[in-house]
Amino acid sequence: MGNGMDYIYLSDNEKILIETEQRNTRLAVIEQYVNIRKARGMTQAELARRAGIPRTNITRFESGTYNPSLEMLVKIAAALNMKLQINLAEE
Repeated sequence: MGNGMDYIYLSDNEKILIETEQRNTRLAVIEQYVNIRKARGMTQAELARRAGIPRTNITRFESGTYNPSLEMLVKIAAALNMKLQINLAEE
């Protein structure tokens, strides 16, 4: 497109900015993880230890400055005694 922004087009020619969708999804996932961690009374350090991930990665993930891999998300979910589930939803 030339402007550095990537769009996807829906069947009715509606544009969706991919970066916006990605950011919103990432922020929603982060919020879920943080809420669950806090509800379980778990520190970032404890979560990192249980997940086998450096605490700095947990901190960066929770602050939104780190785009985690699916592997990392699965490890964090397991450390919270949960499983990662990804769904597609109708608009």
